[in-house]
Amino acid sequence: MIIGIVSDTHLSSRQRELPATLWDGLQGVDLILHAGDFCDWWVYEKLSELAPVEAVAGNNDGDDIVERLGLQKIIEVAGKRIGLVHGDGWRGTTPDRAFNTFPNDTVDIIVFGHSHMPLSEIREDILLFNPGSPTDKRREPRYSYGKITIEGDQISAEHFFFDKE
Repeated sequence: MIIGIVSDTHLSSRQRELPATLWDGLQGVDLILHAGDFCDWWVYEKLSELAPVEAVAGNNDGDDIVERLGLQKIIEVAGKRIGLVHGDGWRGTTPDRAFNTFPNDTVDIIVFGHSHMPLSEIREDILLFNPGSPTDKRREPRYSYGKITIEGDQISAEHFFFDKE
């Protein structure tokens, strides 16, 4: 199973295009996870044209998106449990907040966003993965998204980086 990982698209109703590199890169994935900050529901609908989408709302999403998606969830797919959260808050670093969202749950992977900083690390046998942002790189040198592949018991994660189109 190949899962496309996206976060922090920050697109408004006036910008109804996803980057072509992202669109092309997500062709053929089995599932897309979006870790919040859509900023407009059309992004969810557009991504749904490529594959089923599981998502949570971020701190820049309106009440309508929060009500539809919630702020955190656990998805079970291909025999693995994936915690999905945006990662915003006040205490600790973004990765720490994401990791601490699921203290009493058994998860294999935690996908989060918020910082716009790509990250892939193993912490206490859990893959902690932030795809960065495909549209708002902030202080990062390049835009990014990710993919996680699950094959049996094996989990691999990869970032894909690109420049403005």
